[in-house]
Amino acid sequence: MSNCAIILAGGEGKRMKSDKPKPMSLVLEKPMLLWVISALKKAGVDDICVVKGYHKEYIEEFLETLDFPVESVYQSERLGTGHAVMMAKDFLGRHDGNVVILNGDAPFMTAETIENSLRQHTATGCSATVISAQLDDAAGYGRIVRDASGNLKAIVEHKDADGETLKINEVNSGGYWFDCQRLLGVLGKIKSDNKAGEYYLPDAIKLLLQEGDTVGAYTAECSDAVLGANDPAQLEELNQIAKAKGYTCG
Repeated sequence: MSNCAIILAGGEGKRMKSDKPKPMSLVLEKPMLLWVISALKKAGVDDICVVKGYHKEYIEEFLETLDFPVESVYQSERLGTGHAVMMAKDFLGRHDGNVVILNGDAPFMTAETIENSLRQHTATGCSATVISAQLDDAAGYGRIVRDASGNLKAIVEHKDADGETLKINEVNSGGYWFDCQRLLGVLGKIKSDNKAGEYYLPDAIKLLLQEGDTVGAYTAECSDAVLGANDPAQLEELNQIAKAKGYTCG
């Protein structure tokens, strides 16, 4: 069995005031995408596929500078995270192990979190494991709702959460481990019957739960794992956090 990774890197990031894809924005002079790839390599996940979209040539040129191979696939239309993973269907089909799916603009997802979440994922025999984080202020994030056994019961988006659910401080980081074959089994069933007309990856989790599969949640060692940037001010904040905490890329 071989484990692999898919990195979602097709985002435009309109508010970044840049013509580059958002994951190519720099934290400590290194593209956020490189931070994610480096964490995967450090965790022993070498088989990586990057889903590119907006100005894909920047991603392609960057991947060519690496001294190890990284595959890429093109998402010509940005129709959501689930649709992005659909673009990597052939890549998934070549693997019989597990796949970790990460956002290319979340630079502080660490090798430790990737390794430890995989360890829990395989030990529990779950079809999927959501990487979560505990936040003091969880506003805007999807909440992790667990059952009495500690397994995942649901991911509830902030806008859909009732008062009791909003009290939960455990949130979805946007990182997931899936059994490759189980993910392939539900990927084509994800529907776009929402206001945005997009295919969302958390719906794969919902489908697995509906089919009776067990889904887990692993809480990241540090809440910084959820951090990303949507505008220059947030990008500057990431740089300040990296400097203050001594984070390094690789």
